[in-house]
Amino acid sequence: MIGMLDGTLEYRDSTSALILAGGVGFEVMMPASELMSLPPVGTQLRVYTHLIVNENTGVSLVGFREREALSMFRMLITVSGIGPKAALGILGVMAPNDLSLAIMTGDEATIAKAPGIGKKTAAKLVLELKDKMDWQSMAGGDIAVASVAAPVTGGNQAAAEAIEALMALGYSRSDASKAVSKVEHAEQLDADDILSRSLRYL
Repeated sequence: MIGMLDGTLEYRDSTSALILAGGVGFEVMMPASELMSLPPVGTQLRVYTHLIVNENTGVSLVGFREREALSMFRMLITVSGIGPKAALGILGVMAPNDLSLAIMTGDEATIAKAPGIGKKTAAKLVLELKDKMDWQSMAGGDIAVASVAAPVTGGNQAAAEAIEALMALGYSRSDASKAVSKVEHAEQLDADDILSRSLRYL
């Protein structure tokens, strides 16, 4: 399996990038947001990849600049009804941290805004992934929401409110999400307690 490419960006369009690595040009499908943020053609870059084998479309590569995005992609394609194209569409409009927060809090409406993802698919995604994510191992300990990965009531709603409160204080959604995720036993706390404890990590 090709797990990573380290090479030169030769070309990019709206769906993929051509990366020259070891004398071979690899066409790599990437989310729209990542393609837009790629460095200029001719620049060295590294992408983490996932090899897809399909009996109809053959062999293809999907790539991401960060391991967290690759991990989320692999989680997404385990959901019935979500293939690589749909997973790329979701990650093209939602950063992994934001998507993990949406799953954690059951925010189906936000997920449903992704291209090709309706309300039913968003609900299925939340249902199948909310209890499966181990962000501490997936992101090297930077994102750990397992402590608040309970049903979307009580602790999870309080966690969402705490994150919104931190954002109102000027912190980014990413930093707020990380801080809240580090609060132990958050599912047993109200929003005010989660807020006060999460401030220790900022």
